[in-house]
Amino acid sequence: MTAAAILLAAGLGTRMKSRMPKALHPIAGRPMLAHLIAACEAVFSRIVVVVGPDMPALERAAAPHPVVVQHERLGTAHAALQAASLLEGFAGDVAVLYADNPLITADTMRRLLAARAEHGAALLAMRPADPGRYGRVVTAEEGRVLRVVEWADASAEEREIGLCNAGVICAPGPSLFGWLRAVENHNRAREYYLPDAVTIGAAAGATWVAVEAPEAECRGINSRAELAAAEAEVQHRLRRAAMDGGATLIAPDSVTLCHDTRLGQDVTIGPSVVFGPGVTVADGVEIRAFSHLEGCTIGEEAVIGPFARLRPGTVVERTAHVGNFVELKATVLGQGAKANHLTYLGDASIGPGANIGAGTITCNYDGVDKHRTSIGAGAFIGSNTALVAPVAVGERALIGAGSVITRDVPDDALAVGRARQVTKPGRGFRGKR
Repeated sequence: MTAAAILLAAGLGTRMKSRMPKALHPIAGRPMLAHLIAACEAVFSRIVVVVGPDMPALERAAAPHPVVVQHERLGTAHAALQAASLLEGFAGDVAVLYADNPLITADTMRRLLAARAEHGAALLAMRPADPGRYGRVVTAEEGRVLRVVEWADASAEEREIGLCNAGVICAPGPSLFGWLRAVENHNRAREYYLPDAVTIGAAAGATWVAVEAPEAECRGINSRAELAAAEAEVQHRLRRAAMDGGATLIAPDSVTLCHDTRLGQDVTIGPSVVFGPGVTVADGVEIRAFSHLEGCTIGEEAVIGPFARLRPGTVVERTAHVGNFVELKATVLGQGAKANHLTYLGDASIGPGANIGAGTITCNYDGVDKHRTSIGAGAFIGSNTALVAPVAVGERALIGAGSVITRDVPDDALAVGRARQVTKPGRGFRGKR
């Protein structure tokens, strides 16, 4: 379908009380704008993003889609009109959407375009439980939309209307830009309102219809509380999709997923597990309670946690075990290897079947550079061992508990690097307790 989307993202988000542009505030690990772009990419052939001045981070978030700057914030109709130069000569349908309405689905956008094709022009509407200060959609008896009136400018009778404007409109591009140019600012805010294009289009003979969508999908985000409500809605969607895909979430409401979390079938996730960006989990994995994963890949039938932390660059291969209070960073834990408790492995390669004892740490940072540790297949690292990188431990090597290893250990060797115990008889508390 040949259609274009204009995404309005110039808002400062004053009520968010943030130095960050409103559209960059994250939901499930990615900015609001990115959520909306992802849905639009499934529907529209062209996307143009309207930003405010001095918003370079927002421009980067919009890439690779073209960006136009609204240098003066004179209202939403004025903002949409800034995209006209980038869509000059475009004869297809054009929809205008808001970056702070990031939960609208691709299916709803398709319904909007279908209604536009059937009736002439379409807008998105909802029936919220509390209409509050939403703009109201005024319709004729047969359901045709006559106009949209902002709450501040609505009469008492109009404020009783339950059908509310969700902010999205769609019309043929040439007509839409003509209506936008005709919008005036005769209102309390002295701004050029996008909904006025509906009234102007209707007066010009266009037939507008309202496409209704759920409130949860159409909610706007203007405060931290509304951001939290949107996060809850997205988390609900992600959890449901995970369970529909074959994962078991023992306490779903306590699990936090990311927009790009990938879970295989027969994965079991315990309570209070948090997924950051970039996590892929293969079939049959068990992730136990209170674990935190980010930027990592988990192989089939591995066991993670409880209370494990997997940081970016970590690969846990099939049937490996990462136990309680174990942290891995930029580490490959080989097939069947085990690090069951109280261990830090950073910048390391652990061979298949190796066993890492409790309290083991890789000393990977010398204050200037990071260095790698290599542990061979089948090696056994005794408890409370410090491996001072760069260092390599060979296959089937055995490291005695409490050792500090600073030199490479060959295959099949035993290495013990600890101070000789010295015992002084009678030099304890000497009865002073």
